[in-house]
Amino acid sequence: MATGAQAPLLGVIGGSGVYEIDGLINQRWQKVSSPFGEASDELLFGELNGQSMVFLPRHGRGHRIPPSAINYRANIDALKRVGVTDLISVSAVGSLREDLKPGMFVIVDQFIDRTFAREKSFFGTGLVAHVSMAHPVCRRLGEHLAAAMREAGIVTAATGTYLVMEGPQFSTLAESQLYRSWNCDVIGMTNMPEAKLAREAELCYASVAMVTDFDCWHPDHDAVNVEAIVKVLLENADKARNMVRAVAPRLYLDVLAGSCVCRRALDHALITAPHARDPEEVKHLGAVAGRVLGGS
Repeated sequence: MATGAQAPLLGVIGGSGVYEIDGLINQRWQKVSSPFGEASDELLFGELNGQSMVFLPRHGRGHRIPPSAINYRANIDALKRVGVTDLISVSAVGSLREDLKPGMFVIVDQFIDRTFAREKSFFGTGLVAHVSMAHPVCRRLGEHLAAAMREAGIVTAATGTYLVMEGPQFSTLAESQLYRSWNCDVIGMTNMPEAKLAREAELCYASVAMVTDFDCWHPDHDAVNVEAIVKVLLENADKARNMVRAVAPRLYLDVLAGSCVCRRALDHALITAPHARDPEEVKHLGAVAGRVLGGS
């Protein structure tokens, strides 16, 4: 079992197909309140082979919430409040590369954030902080995912840059070609500001992008029909469940988890002097930043 100040608790954020895992027992849905508003849905708690896990449907059950309307701050805050330490983000994406074909998975290691209509930080006036996003995902968690996907027989790219667009509309052809010229690998609408907020909350965060089709740059894009995309989505959900089953025990046994640098992301991030911090802001950040705020 992992050692450290806090026992490991795996969180998974993604679609409903991901958490419909055979063998997940003691399931219960629970609403978790957050000072940042309503999370996308209740959290699903369960146990898989004796290991506790927490799932959150990013868009809500039934896919009710569009990408721009997701309350990313409430989602991350709620997961942090219930003790999640390691968070796997699973999302459907379009491919910007010929060799990243529908059905493949990509372990994202970089992002380009092109969103503009979302709250992107827990911090603000009254309590300012700046975290590093140079390496926006947890390498340790990514390595566990890579090993788990090899074990599960999932064809995976070990690295990739995810272009996060605002949506809900898809790209124009000119945009798609531009993103390819930037050496982006996949495109989607949900991983920002999710990754930034996970870093501020000192969560170990990894992103798994599941390719459903090629973006509109591809000459065959217009020939793809809804039936073909749904087929890939269902196959990807099955692979994602296998991935979660394979990665959970690896995290539970990871003796290095407690010393992961992600869990100390706020060590040098707070800028506002203690005497100048807004008490209300400090109160709101009790779950996210309580470790460093202490008696502020």
